[in-house]
Amino acid sequence: MQHVRLPRRRGGALLALLLALMSVTSIASAAPPGQEPGTPDRPVVGTDHGPVRGRAHGTYATYEGIPFAAPPTGPLRWRAPQPAEPWKGVRDAGKPGSQCLQTPIFGTGPATGSEDCLYLNVTTPTGRSAGHGRPVMVWVHGGGFVGGTGSQYDAGRLATRGDAVVVTLNYRLGAFGFFGHPGLGDAPAFGLADQQAALRWVRANAARFGGDPHNVTLFGESAGAISTCAQLTSPTAAGLFHKAVLQSGSCMTSFPRGAVAPGVPGSKFFVAQRTLQDAGAAAAGRLGCPQGPGALDCLRGLSADKLATPELAQAFSRPVHGNALLPAEPEKALTAGRFHRVPVIQGSNLDEMRLFVGLTLEQFPLRDERDYRARLADSFGSAAGAVEAEYPLSHYASPALAWSAVLTDTTFVCSAVRADRALAGRVPTYAYEFADRDAPVLDGLPVVPGFPYGASHAFELPYLFTAFPTQPPLNSAQRVLSDRMVGYWTHFARTGDPNSSGAPHWPALHERGLTQSLAPGADGIRQIRLSEEHHCGFWDRQRG
Repeated sequence: MQHVRLPRRRGGALLALLLALMSVTSIASAAPPGQEPGTPDRPVVGTDHGPVRGRAHGTYATYEGIPFAAPPTGPLRWRAPQPAEPWKGVRDAGKPGSQCLQTPIFGTGPATGSEDCLYLNVTTPTGRSAGHGRPVMVWVHGGGFVGGTGSQYDAGRLATRGDAVVVTLNYRLGAFGFFGHPGLGDAPAFGLADQQAALRWVRANAARFGGDPHNVTLFGESAGAISTCAQLTSPTAAGLFHKAVLQSGSCMTSFPRGAVAPGVPGSKFFVAQRTLQDAGAAAAGRLGCPQGPGALDCLRGLSADKLATPELAQAFSRPVHGNALLPAEPEKALTAGRFHRVPVIQGSNLDEMRLFVGLTLEQFPLRDERDYRARLADSFGSAAGAVEAEYPLSHYASPALAWSAVLTDTTFVCSAVRADRALAGRVPTYAYEFADRDAPVLDGLPVVPGFPYGASHAFELPYLFTAFPTQPPLNSAQRVLSDRMVGYWTHFARTGDPNSSGAPHWPALHERGLTQSLAPGADGIRQIRLSEEHHCGFWDRQRG
């Protein structure tokens, strides 16, 4: 997805919102023989690289900042993740490691983080599971492949309510994680390779934290869902996970022209190898590096600050296909059935694009019918009239809400429906729509009179993870929905089926083709025909 330079909002909270950022936290075990033992408040667990000392939080414990690969700096910049060095003694795991180097997604500001960022965090209940290991859930954060960090998601509720081990991870971002160059040959996206390295760490270490390494669920939101799609279709990810959850992103998600702002080209999330190599060669020239064999040495010799720019982040924010990790574009691989046979939950939010539209209304207002028609023409050309007939302005409270509905359906919902069809014929597939239009508006979004954000992009995250202190709290009905969602997600991680006794039944797609709508209230969790409610037949016809 392309990124827009917008006026900076207060306190940098906008970036926090887009990623729905939160802070993580994980079962104490005895220290290995000869090592310093843990204490009730600072438990120690042995890993394959050395013991780590975490922090207890009552019903759960956390182990943060554990390296799963060597720092990708100096000569290791733009190389596959290498093994981390073992350590002697007990390593402090009481706070997160550095986030990966990044610039603000929206607005301006200095780069933050470090190239030395390949760390993960483990959250685990403090009680022992009876009989077998707990399910393991590995979270991949969102942020458009240019921002975010795993340590900002507090997994305490998932771990305790679901009796699961939850791992959050960092992966290289922007030009550090998604750069290409002729000198790199058919190198894969380094950020995706980092995710696989973290999954290999989980396979080697999950049991030490009370988890079952043979029952791993990969889940993520936005770019994290796109990452999960990539891993579903990656031959080199075989055996690294056993279930998948994709939230607000699928193998078929794409943005039409003008979706982010007028005139911004349309885009898919994945790019061909040759295209990325050409972009890298051009970027090297702009950075003052020569063409030919010396280019990579020159680029690796540049300071990180020269590469941590919004321009380079935007240019290198899409995973590449045409290599060993992703031989084919994931959309084509999914359609052809070339993906791992694991159960899948996949879903989107009722008002996905309201977040993006709301962020741009001050700069690009939608005041009347003429503005609405101009946006339709910019995005859909000769089909603009047909789109307007399908989404007449009279059916919406404002042009901005009409435009948001158009973009939500074509960008997120109907692409997920197409991906659902490809999945459901081959693996157990469960579809959802998060539909709480009264979900708390995360801190930092601009207030736009007459423009409610509804169930927008990322608004489901506080129902799974603990929110910021500045986040408005969930009300009692929303807390019940949150408990249901945590129950669905963690029961799926345990069994491959989200259903458990006492919860409203969630049918698999192959049963009746229904989607589970998730909203608060007595009838808030119900089954809907998502394709009909979001005009997906119309969008299928537009695709031909």
